[in-house]
Amino acid sequence: MRRTALTALTVLPLAAASAMADGDPADGEKLFGRCKACHVVDKEQNRVGPHLVGIIGRPAGSVGTFKYSDAMKNSGKTWDEATLAAYLQDPKGYIPGNKMAFAGLKKEDEVEDVIAYLKQASSTQ
Repeated sequence: MRRTALTALTVLPLAAASAMADGDPADGEKLFGRCKACHVVDKEQNRVGPHLVGIIGRPAGSVGTFKYSDAMKNSGKTWDEATLAAYLQDPKGYIPGNKMAFAGLKKEDEVEDVIAYLKQASSTQ
């Protein structure tokens, strides 16, 4: 039983990550228009929110020039496809107490598209 539970915990994040890889970066860029008032992906410049250059693989709350909430700084999260998906769907639920005012993306394909865009934009910086 213990081995089965461990296997399930290992396989589920991998399945979610492979599903995220199917997003369309062009559609994600259009959707990212909702985010541009607060975030940029093309330069290390903070706005209302931190810049997202190099977001994939970056620990949450780690852009030194941005004033994060204690909840974000102390979340222990690292941004990958799975953590971004969970956060983009429900920012306040995934990291309670964070400052992001966005309610979240409710459609799985939109989440996948935004992540595909962030991955593409992050890799070109």
